[in-house]
Amino acid sequence: MKKVTLGSTGITAVQNGFGALPIQRDSTEVAVQLLRKAYEGGFRYFDTARDYTDSEEKIGAAFAADDGTRIGNLFRDHREEIFIATKTHAATPDVFWKELNISLSNMKCGYIDVYQFHQMNQCWKPGDGTGMYECMLEAKEKGLIRHIGATTHKIGVAEEIAASGLYETLQYPFSYLASDRDKALVKSCAEHNVGYIAMKGLAGGLINHSDAAMAFMTQYDNVMPIWGIQRESELDEWLSYMDHTPEMTEEIAAYIEKEQTELSGNFCRGCGYCMPCTVGITINQCNRMSLMLRRAPSASWLTPHWQEEMNRIEDCINCRVCTTRCPYELDIPKLLRENLEDYRNVLTGKVSVQ
Repeated sequence: MKKVTLGSTGITAVQNGFGALPIQRDSTEVAVQLLRKAYEGGFRYFDTARDYTDSEEKIGAAFAADDGTRIGNLFRDHREEIFIATKTHAATPDVFWKELNISLSNMKCGYIDVYQFHQMNQCWKPGDGTGMYECMLEAKEKGLIRHIGATTHKIGVAEEIAASGLYETLQYPFSYLASDRDKALVKSCAEHNVGYIAMKGLAGGLINHSDAAMAFMTQYDNVMPIWGIQRESELDEWLSYMDHTPEMTEEIAAYIEKEQTELSGNFCRGCGYCMPCTVGITINQCNRMSLMLRRAPSASWLTPHWQEEMNRIEDCINCRVCTTRCPYELDIPKLLRENLEDYRNVLTGKVSVQ
């Protein structure tokens, strides 16, 4: 597998990043096993966030302790070859410093390689009155962080960040379902020497062929995809690509073209930024139920639990708070109603799915 250098940071690692959001659903024992196995298999870039409950603590448990195996204490013995990225949702300087210190304490890593503003709604700049960018500069001067990064789901904000000259990395959704504008953002990052970190490379679970997802990413020399990993079987799949990386063949290209046609238009990516719902609807799952019924084993979505969740759509009061939060500007109430109608048709056998 080829290596990617993240813009001006100089960080160079294999084009296979570990997304640590899902390990918050694992026990500490399982998470530690996954993280250490990932390192042994060649992963070097690990991404987490303060918002991911105990994910940071599990990274600390895996990398800052010696569990008696031959690889020992990874942060003590191999710190310079492990790249740790985390994020803060802080919107004030006081919260910024509090969260940074918690992250450093949780992970016991000494410093954070890439510290990112999480889910940015604006491009913070020096002198804008918030003091937020100044916090990043001070943290870097103190050696607490090495590089300043940004994450967002809003394309306009992402474009501003890429061109600003202020941020060394940008994390943004990117997969083979990307629009032309999304692809132009990758090019802009390359032109401005900004490292591009691709989140949601599987489009929130809609993409179910990892070989095609990986082959797509390898076309971009400046993109570091981070794959959310919760199970050992998932890790093994990505590890298998270290030595045998999928390439963009005619067959895979044709498959991706078919996928792009099927998933074109307005569809929910499942990012969850519309949440919480005023009346308790699980929007980020219910809003893409039609796709999940057809792209995953349908039985798992037709359980009494999900029937109850889908029926909550009837409680929608059309307050449209969710639409103001959606970075993709979807008409969420309309999509929810369409998904509910389709779900009931599947449930009653009027429409068949595999």
